[in-house]
Amino acid sequence: MREKILATDAAKGVTRIVKNHPAVLEEVEKLLLIWIEEKQRAGDTVSEAVICEKAKALHADLIREQPGTSGEPEVFKASRGWFERFKTRSGIHSVARHGEAASSDVPAAEDFAAEFLEVVSSKELRDIYVTPR
Repeated sequence: MREKILATDAAKGVTRIVKNHPAVLEEVEKLLLIWIEEKQRAGDTVSEAVICEKAKALHADLIREQPGTSGEPEVFKASRGWFERFKTRSGIHSVARHGEAASSDVPAAEDFAAEFLEVVSSKELRDIYVTPR
């Protein structure tokens, strides 16, 4: 068993190897990690739902390309449980930014910070703070 584990071609970033993991799913996860890395490098937001849809599409493509799989295709749901185990196996975390964080305008925030600093430095402290009455 040791030789089999050492011979496993795990994707970069994989921290756990599961012994009963189908080869097709291993390939899906390798390709998915590459895709996630490319998306993050491009600055795109990648949510759990988007990752699961991409995993299903990759699985369907790989099954279609395999010779001798003309019978019933394997069902791969890319469920929340699969996603959580995938995150554990691959060591990824904080995949998506949601809500305001996903739509934040970094240049506008930097402009505001500079403008705020200018206003604060031009005023005296008594002009900035309102004392309670």
